[in-house]
Amino acid sequence: MTEVTPIGSRKSDHIRINLEEDVRSGLTTGLERYRFVHRALPELDLESIDLGQELFGRWLQAPLLISSMTGGTEQATEINRILASAAQQSGIAMGLGSQRVALEHPELVPGFQVRPYAPDVLLLANIGAIQLNYGYGVDECRRAVEMADADALILHLNALQEAVQPEGDTRWSGLLSKIEMVCSALPIPVIAKEVGWGFSKEDVRRLAEAGVAAIDVAGAGGTSWSQVEMHRATDESQRQLAAAFVDWGIPTAEAVTNVCSAAPELIVIASGGLRSGVDIAKCIALGARLGGMAGPFLKAAASSLEETVQVIEELTREIRVCMFAAGAGNLEALGDVELTLAT
Repeated sequence: MTEVTPIGSRKSDHIRINLEEDVRSGLTTGLERYRFVHRALPELDLESIDLGQELFGRWLQAPLLISSMTGGTEQATEINRILASAAQQSGIAMGLGSQRVALEHPELVPGFQVRPYAPDVLLLANIGAIQLNYGYGVDECRRAVEMADADALILHLNALQEAVQPEGDTRWSGLLSKIEMVCSALPIPVIAKEVGWGFSKEDVRRLAEAGVAAIDVAGAGGTSWSQVEMHRATDESQRQLAAAFVDWGIPTAEAVTNVCSAAPELIVIASGGLRSGVDIAKCIALGARLGGMAGPFLKAAASSLEETVQVIEELTREIRVCMFAAGAGNLEALGDVELTLAT
């Protein structure tokens, strides 16, 4: 049996807490404020609705991303393999959890090598951007990509989570220039991703100038990692610190529009509290290319591959019916559909 590392122990805590505890943000996604205009006469055939698109050189059968979650433990390895198999079977994208644990403990590398289970999937490698301030550089980023045989690299940004962890990495000054260095050195796209608190317009502009190809907004309204850290806390003062930020962040809908207005050239991935195909369709109408989810897939994968595929099929059907009832025959048309604001 593989020895559990301190990072691996933290990952195990994260899986357990996400499965067992209420870790929702105190905010909503903001998507509930938006409505599609119903088309009583859509002039479309439901079965002809096209959900496909090409992204980063891979063809996706639906605008769905299994968002980055986990890795580094035996349970996480099994979950990742189920998620990868489900993504392959369904033709959707998948992001890996942070690969730092495998970069520092090579014996854990196989847990992130899911390409054999998903040979045709858009697969995203992932490391924490903050590690660039703690000794990581282009070589580590390249190793993460090669380890996973990935099509793009996520650099995830989790400043608030690090700040409320007793073991957190909190030296964030000078990070942008290092992100720019990675973007210019790697031959594949770099994606900047939050973990649940969204992006401001100013940060979007800075990241666009640094050379990122896409932003995964991961806005507020879903899992709050400060709430996760609250449940991990071993003393009351640390628990109170994390709990204070339950209402923190930029809601997902606002974060999507922030990217679209501040840097319209960037590819937008919407995530953060999405719970239905209608939510995903709304995000695409707001300007996103994909909708990402983590929690629903984690719960399904902890059960079985069949349940995971069923979740994907249900979401895909919801997107298709939503497009049909909104009069959009393909994703490009969905992107042109106007949403109304609820009063």
